[in-house]
Amino acid sequence: MKRFGNWAVFLATVAAVAGVGISALAGPGAVPPALAAPALATAAPPLEVAQAAQAGYIGTEACVVCHEGFDTTINATKHGLVRNERTPAAAQGCETCHGPGEAHSQDPENVKSRQFDHLSAKAVSDTCTTCHNRGEHANWQGSQHEARNVSCVTCHSVHSPKSPKAQLKAANQLQLCATCHRDKVNKLDRSGHMPVREGKMECTSCHNPHGSTNVRLLRVGNSINESCASCHAEKRGPYLFEHGGISGDSCATCHDPHGSSNDRLLVAKLPFLCQRCHNHTRHPSTIYDNRVTQTSNRLYSRSCVTCHSAIHGSNHPSGSTFLR
Repeated sequence: MKRFGNWAVFLATVAAVAGVGISALAGPGAVPPALAAPALATAAPPLEVAQAAQAGYIGTEACVVCHEGFDTTINATKHGLVRNERTPAAAQGCETCHGPGEAHSQDPENVKSRQFDHLSAKAVSDTCTTCHNRGEHANWQGSQHEARNVSCVTCHSVHSPKSPKAQLKAANQLQLCATCHRDKVNKLDRSGHMPVREGKMECTSCHNPHGSTNVRLLRVGNSINESCASCHAEKRGPYLFEHGGISGDSCATCHDPHGSSNDRLLVAKLPFLCQRCHNHTRHPSTIYDNRVTQTSNRLYSRSCVTCHSAIHGSNHPSGSTFLR
């Protein structure tokens, strides 16, 4: 009996330390308070209830009563992915971008929500970059487009996009960029074989319209040469003998990447292109008179590069003149 008494004292001590009374252990059907606590906790409110509880917000369902159809266009894009916590639909829906709508719903004539087509370019960009501030958009602030008061809605339309991707206001990048850069797009028709016109490349293959650390919004490198060499690696060098017009300036000194009527996208026809710099060399600069035009090999075939074929640079010990 003494042994059983010691066990009773031990059990009572353990129950007291755990915060459970002797009566809770002994009573039939009694539930220990420690186990009953989770059942008494209040369940977290669903997402819709949490949104409506915030002052000034009325929810997407109230917005589409008047703005019918706008929810359909949003749901067809990534902005409408409710299950993704980073999207507007997972936060306050329409009011994530357009601001609280309670005051607008009570007096729609005098109180307006945030209307992006009536805001300044900076105000529009500030709203969009609250989410779009990484990756492609990390360098938007201070970029050439941002500095010229181009806003996100200048090119993109959230509710009525015309393109299958990127929610552009035009059917494709070429048509969109042409609204401002008409001089560049017109050059695409000059070349007989142009990858951009054929759909093998896009404007954004070379440029990042949202900002870049390179010149001319180029994606790669810190210069035009580095950007071109990201694809044309065989022209990168370094060479034992480098052509000054390439290493000192840029590929665009001789080539027009947007298109040209000349071979290899050259900005001028050979040999006139070479003579813009080489006008006082061993070859006469006045060779285009009527006595030599029918005989000079500089006017036929590949002109200067018939002999100087390694024009981008040479690693040959005797390659200072870039001969083949």
